[in-house]
Amino acid sequence: MTQPTKAKRVGKISTKGGTGKTTGSTNLGAFTADAGLRTLLIDLDPVQPSASSYFPLEHTAEGGIFELLAFNNTNRDQIISRTTIPNLDVIVSNDANNQLNNLILQAPDGRLRLANLISAFEDDYDLIIFDTQGARSAMLEMVVLASDLVLSPLPPNMLAAREFNRGTIHMMEGLRSYSRLGLKIPHINIIINGLEETVDARLVHGTVREVFDGHSDFSVLQTTIPNAVVFKSAARLGIPAHRLEYRQPSNRKSPSALSIIRSLAIETFPEWTDRFEAMTEERVAEIVKEARRDE
Repeated sequence: MTQPTKAKRVGKISTKGGTGKTTGSTNLGAFTADAGLRTLLIDLDPVQPSASSYFPLEHTAEGGIFELLAFNNTNRDQIISRTTIPNLDVIVSNDANNQLNNLILQAPDGRLRLANLISAFEDDYDLIIFDTQGARSAMLEMVVLASDLVLSPLPPNMLAAREFNRGTIHMMEGLRSYSRLGLKIPHINIIINGLEETVDARLVHGTVREVFDGHSDFSVLQTTIPNAVVFKSAARLGIPAHRLEYRQPSNRKSPSALSIIRSLAIETFPEWTDRFEAMTEERVAEIVKEARRDE
């Protein structure tokens, strides 16, 4: 398949908190990095900057997202930190006083600032993932306008579906006017997240999928994320879920974390299917051994 000529920009968004954005962003980023893609994770959540410390840092830059957005600083050495996972870098959230949202609201280029600045990194990375706060804000709108594609996790219940309609879809409709400036409003890929292994949960999941399927502006991915303890364990240990569980667990019906994340990556980024399919159990086992030797 033809490889992208510039970094692909992906925004992980939701106007509601607690949907699993950071868990998805960090695990997807770690998987693509292990698959050989140069990946940059940008934490834009000033309230709960979990993505900034999800994985241990090998090098901590003096600055982060505040310097990028407030001072237009695109110096890699000054704002980009390196994780202990090869190919995975991060721009940490260091907006402790939550000043950036007001800055974006007041600046003439506010909602376009990230889109303009991020081009400075496009030759250095294959994939750029934006992790965001679970609330509608100028920051969230700025991320949407900087993204080629939007991923939005959705718990499999009707309350969450109604909130998605009120929040995320309404926000996207409000951004349509930016298309007059030549900006393409990205497609939303909905990820059903936290699916229980019960008959009732499956029925609700089917109903939620029916609500959103068939729309031109957003679609529901076939890959679903189960409510599996491995994702919580991986977060606690600071280990990518696909490294923690790369074989099918005998006590669970749902697939291994590796299988789930690999399926999600292939469906989201089909241009890199060959790389992702090469991430077999055997290959990940080798990566885990190499990481242990380096500790």
